[in-house]
Amino acid sequence: AEAGLVDVLRAEAYPSVSLVAEVEGTVAGHILFTPVTLGGQGDLFLMGLAPMAVAPAHQRRGIGAALVRTWLDACRDLGVGAVVVLGHTGYYLRFGFAPAARFGLGCPYDVPEEVFMALELTPGALPAGTVRYHAAFDVL
Repeated sequence: AEAGLVDVLRAEAYPSVSLVAEVEGTVAGHILFTPVTLGGQGDLFLMGLAPMAVAPAHQRRGIGAALVRTWLDACRDLGVGAVVVLGHTGYYLRFGFAPAARFGLGCPYDVPEEVFMALELTPGALPAGTVRYHAAFDVL
């Protein structure tokens, strides 16, 4: 399902940042960031981190962390104000993400509040509201 999601997002979501990690010529991991919106705030430049995957044989070697850090740097270079992620709090908090509720952000999906996180790349970039992902996420 995630491979299909990536195909749709690559074709329809713009701009997107897609990075691949290789180990000895083999794909070891992938991360994709696509635009998200915040209800009625069309002038904001926000991105969502999803999906990210590291091949099981390459996990726990820092590949995922390198992908996240490189992706965050790319978002800063693009002028992205903030990023959001649905994921494991123990993993994403180390990159500076915090519970999105602290920013007054709501998640469109029925998930535990603590797994929806945000990171402001520009201080004050996030007004309160509900984040909207590309429609392709709704079929997962």
